[in-house]
Amino acid sequence: MNLSPQRFADTVVVTPAERIDESSFEAFGTALAPYLDRCAPDKDRLVLDLSKLAYISSAGLRVLMLAARQVKKQSGTLVVSGLQAPIEEIFQISRFTMIFTITPTLREALAKASAAALAELEQA
Repeated sequence: MNLSPQRFADTVVVTPAERIDESSFEAFGTALAPYLDRCAPDKDRLVLDLSKLAYISSAGLRVLMLAARQVKKQSGTLVVSGLQAPIEEIFQISRFTMIFTITPTLREALAKASAAALAELEQA
């Protein structure tokens, strides 16, 4: 799965597209792993831009839950942005809104993650 990574200073933005379901959740988890490993103090901050995601299954939600646990254990920074209405509803029902820092836009996510990342975005 291609996550279309973009770097803004000390922050990496990954953007999964279309669907994370039973046929793609493993590829998503594998593709996300290197970014999670680097999500720690004095390393990278991570933004999951879900603006291009149309559907996520319970298997995909499990990958996100494990990601949140890993980042918390590593004392890293993980921000989720761009939830479309169906995905936002799933996050609310599953109470993921209590687990993740969620922002409506990528700009706001970068502002939450890192002032340097926001500054780089605004200079681009």
